[in-house]
Amino acid sequence: MESELHLFIKDSLDKGLAKDKIRGVLLQANWQVEEVDTALNHYADIDYPIAVPKRKPYMSAREAFLYLLTFITLYVSSYNFGALIFQFINRNFPDVVAQAGYAYDAVVNAGAIRFSLASLIIAFPIYLWLSIVLNKSAANNPEARGSRVRKWLTYLTLFIAAGIIIGDLIALLNRLLAGDMTTRFGLKFLTVFIIAGVIFYYYLTDLRKEEKNDA
Repeated sequence: MESELHLFIKDSLDKGLAKDKIRGVLLQANWQVEEVDTALNHYADIDYPIAVPKRKPYMSAREAFLYLLTFITLYVSSYNFGALIFQFINRNFPDVVAQAGYAYDAVVNAGAIRFSLASLIIAFPIYLWLSIVLNKSAANNPEARGSRVRKWLTYLTLFIAAGIIIGDLIALLNRLLAGDMTTRFGLKFLTVFIIAGVIFYYYLTDLRKEEKNDA
């Protein structure tokens, strides 16, 4: 159906019809707004006897590698930051039930803290550096923001963050209904909610800005 839509738009533009008129007709035919606007955006607003297709963004292997590495370092950084906060919460608000094994837990926590710190020290600066490089590249070449790899990874990140937020809220409600709410659990809930929420908000805002620029 997508090729049929593009063929209709191309034929209509070849006949000199305005994009607004084509858009209105397609919406009356129950096509979705997003798919119509996306298809129309494939053609340039140039005064020419036939429809002129826009150059499709080309994603080089280098850019794909950079985007993949950026999101991987984001996942590693966010997970280990949360794990680090969890360890400090565990130390300051120990589980009363496991109090007898606290000496052993302290040794385990020390190793977990070292690992989380090492991961953050390596992964987070790489994420920041790659983000700066890719943002500069997108500013110099706006077509780079249309990368399918970037969009897929962004939507995947939004999906994961949304799933974590929903699961976190379910766990909170379950504890409240059970009457088993503790300071330890509440702090862990806030840690997960804030980390996932910040990531979700940041990338959702970025997508919305891109959609406004494409409109």
